[in-house]
Amino acid sequence: MSGIDTVVFDLGNVLFEWDPRHLYRQVFADEVEMEHFLAHVCTLDWHLAHDYGVSFEENAAKLKGRHPDRADLIDMWRARFHDMIPGRMPGMEPLVQTLKASGVRLYGLTNMPSPIFAELRVRFPEFDLLEETVVSGDEGVVKPDPRIFEILIERTGLVPERALFIDDSRRNVDAAAKLGFHTHHFESAGGLQADLAARGLVG
Repeated sequence: MSGIDTVVFDLGNVLFEWDPRHLYRQVFADEVEMEHFLAHVCTLDWHLAHDYGVSFEENAAKLKGRHPDRADLIDMWRARFHDMIPGRMPGMEPLVQTLKASGVRLYGLTNMPSPIFAELRVRFPEFDLLEETVVSGDEGVVKPDPRIFEILIERTGLVPERALFIDDSRRNVDAAAKLGFHTHHFESAGGLQADLAARGLVG
């Protein structure tokens, strides 16, 4: 056995798929034009403010001031946010259920706007299998800042040396490793299951 008794999940692109292209491919006829919009208007850097807790309304108002001709497309980011999320990452829901049934403590640590998390808890009931989820939008700090990991540790009492942190971002995985966590850089449920089996956490 590995001595690991706790698993901490990132949520986006680990438990569910998220990509703004799923939405904007529905409204742009031209892929190149869509990519230009995502690279220069509704960028991931712009969206990061939502993860810090800035309201969509405030963040969008500034952006629409710079791109008034794109106002409708900017408003879609919030109005149709769920169109960016086609569903669960394949194979992950049963894996979470297996870990829960085996007695492993499960937590979440996510960069996400607070209202989106509340909506996704309804859409994906398996989130309730996580005893505690620290949401960046509630805390005003985002991964890979060590502070958000410390908030999780303080709130749950987990021991990093006995916890496995799973994230699709290499930067976040590296930050967790520096704090003593075991880590898994997520690419697929199959790869994660093999790692969990090697650590003795699943059969």
